[in-house]
Amino acid sequence: TSSHQVEGGDINNWSEWEIKNAERLAKRAKTYWQPWQIKKFPEILDPGNYIAGRACDHYRLFENDFKLAKELGHTATRVSIEWSRIEPEEGKFSEAGIEHYKKVVRTIKTLGLEPFVTIWHWPIPLWLAKKGGWENKEAVKMFSRYSEKIVSALGEDVKFWTTINEPEIYSSSSYLGGFWPPQKRNPFSYLLVLRNLVKAHRAVYKSIKKRYPEAMVGIAKNNIHFDAQDKSLISRLRKYASDKWWNFYFLDKIKDYQDFIGLNHYFHNRILRGKVRNENKVVSDMGWELCPEAIYFVLKDLEKYKKPIYITENGLADAEDKNRSWFLVETLKNIKKAIDDGVDVRGYLHWSLLDNFEWDKGFWPRFGLVAVDYKTFARKPRHSAELYKDIILANGMTESVAKKHINCCLNAN
Repeated sequence: TSSHQVEGGDINNWSEWEIKNAERLAKRAKTYWQPWQIKKFPEILDPGNYIAGRACDHYRLFENDFKLAKELGHTATRVSIEWSRIEPEEGKFSEAGIEHYKKVVRTIKTLGLEPFVTIWHWPIPLWLAKKGGWENKEAVKMFSRYSEKIVSALGEDVKFWTTINEPEIYSSSSYLGGFWPPQKRNPFSYLLVLRNLVKAHRAVYKSIKKRYPEAMVGIAKNNIHFDAQDKSLISRLRKYASDKWWNFYFLDKIKDYQDFIGLNHYFHNRILRGKVRNENKVVSDMGWELCPEAIYFVLKDLEKYKKPIYITENGLADAEDKNRSWFLVETLKNIKKAIDDGVDVRGYLHWSLLDNFEWDKGFWPRFGLVAVDYKTFARKPRHSAELYKDIILANGMTESVAKKHINCCLNAN
């Protein structure tokens, strides 16, 4: 999970942006999404879909949610801290906010789960947004100050720290594509923000390791499998450039400042004659091509860094749960293949435990192993969650697990 997407009730630059842009996003949806998506998810056209509000009410229901994760066989869970709850005013820290996240982590630990804590998963406090956000040269110091506060509060109970979630997604979407706040389209701003995020990670890494030398510190890095389908020079050049910039630039910059690599993986881009031409034979509700074998190649690409790898996000939007079981089985098969070929993969964290608020897309994409009724906040595990539980308990896709879930796994076998 990530805080803003599930907790509800927070005030930050994202919550303010949602209110201002909800009407625009609902109107844009008429042409942005395919007719089949609009028919299947009519809430796409509702401005209310684009305002997080109470989200999943996880801020209040977190104990029950983590108990549910335990019941579903999970041995670890990923959460994030909401910066705006910890430092609502510059330099003034909320003891109530800190105590809340202490309780969150202790609950996870008491249940026998391993907490993977992300320090920053995109929203920033309003005071920082007014100062220019990550474009401000002082943002690195501000982030370090906040990080030191939360690490000192939680550090005794946390072994795995993720400093930043998907720095390349955030910087490109907010400062290059202009989709997310502050909606800039400036390549210089994009590069400045990316550079500041590198500095921020390095600074926080050194700070955590000084205080807790045994801690494991990394980032959650979104990597894509760029697949050159032909041997043309233009295809090979595009693959090389895409890998170099998107997949490896940030990791190269922090290679001496990480104890593990957190891999977030969703996308597979087939390159033919220099252009991306995905087949899209099987797609998620968001129209993303489902290619579970791609994770093998992305993992092999990371082998060169000689660091343990934890898959910190991987999943799909699938409201009807028609492809998730197949996708899970095939993905885990390909992770096993990578392990057998020498890649040091230590764990897999599915995105996501709960249906949640998917940023500028709103509530309609359903990524959860557990379905959420946004009117009543009732939780209901999907069939894929039960399959996943059986795989976890068996530590593999055994014959008995396959027989139990034969109908959902036919495509996988």
